[in-house]
Amino acid sequence: MQSIIVAFVVFFSLRLVSLSYSIRNEKRLLKKGAVQYGKFNSLLLTLAHIAFYFTALYEAYASGTDFNTFSLSGLAVMSFAYIMLFYVIYKLKDVWTLKLYIVPEHRIERSFLFRTVRHPNYFLNIIPELIGVALLCNAWTTLCAGLPIYLILLVVRIRQEEQAMKTLW
Repeated sequence: MQSIIVAFVVFFSLRLVSLSYSIRNEKRLLKKGAVQYGKFNSLLLTLAHIAFYFTALYEAYASGTDFNTFSLSGLAVMSFAYIMLFYVIYKLKDVWTLKLYIVPEHRIERSFLFRTVRHPNYFLNIIPELIGVALLCNAWTTLCAGLPIYLILLVVRIRQEEQAMKTLW
C-alpha cells in the first residue's frame, strides 16, 4: 500500500503544479479580456477529478491493495498521461488553463499533435490519467462507476469548447 500512496502523491503533486500554471495563465488571460465558457461544467469536472483520485485511493486502502502488476501498468499509463499533459502545456503556453477561456486574438495551436488528435489534453492526458490512477490503486469500482460519469462531463466540455472555438473561425 505504501508504494501506491507514494506514487499517488507524486502524480497528485504534478497535477497541483499544472494547477498553479493554469491559475497564472488564467489571471493573464482575464487581464487581456478573456471570456470564460462552461463555468459550471468546469467546476463539476474539477470536483469529479478530485473525487476520482481520492475514491480510487480509498478503494485501494479499503481493499488492502498492495502494489502489483496492475499498479505497475497504472504507473506506466499515468506517466504517459503526464508527459502528454506537460507537452500540451508546453505547446499551448499562455492559453493553457484548466478552465475554458477564449481571449481576443486567441491563438490556435496547429502543430502536428493538435492537427492529428482533436483535444489531445482530454484524450491523451485526462482519460489515460484516470484509467492509470484506477489501475495504480486496483480501483475497479471507481473505474467502472466513476469513469462513465466523468466522461459525460468531458463530452459536455468538448462540446462547449467546440462551440467557443467557432467564434474564432
